[in-house]
Amino acid sequence: MDLFERLVNEQLKTMEKLLCLQSEIERCQAMEKQLIKLGKEAELQSMQEKIRQMKRQLKEIQKMFEKQTEEVILSYQNERRHTHEPSSTC
Repeated sequence: MDLFERLVNEQLKTMEKLLCLQSEIERCQAMEKQLIKLGKEAELQSMQEKIRQMKRQLKEIQKMFEKQTEEVILSYQNERRHTHEPSSTC
């Protein structure tokens, strides 16, 4: 497997993590709303802290995804350059 394919596969795994974490945050936010309605302050604070931690983790994964995107683009450009270079005939 060449570098470009490997980088794309890594990026797809990162995207999967992003989507999974976003779903988990949405689920916790729905629980947060229920805890507010029920007036369960202790559980609410715990859930809000969990959401804050997941949002921090999400930002880190987003940064990693952006970095991977740059690497994929560079790899693609390098691969195209190498495959489209004129061959020297000496």
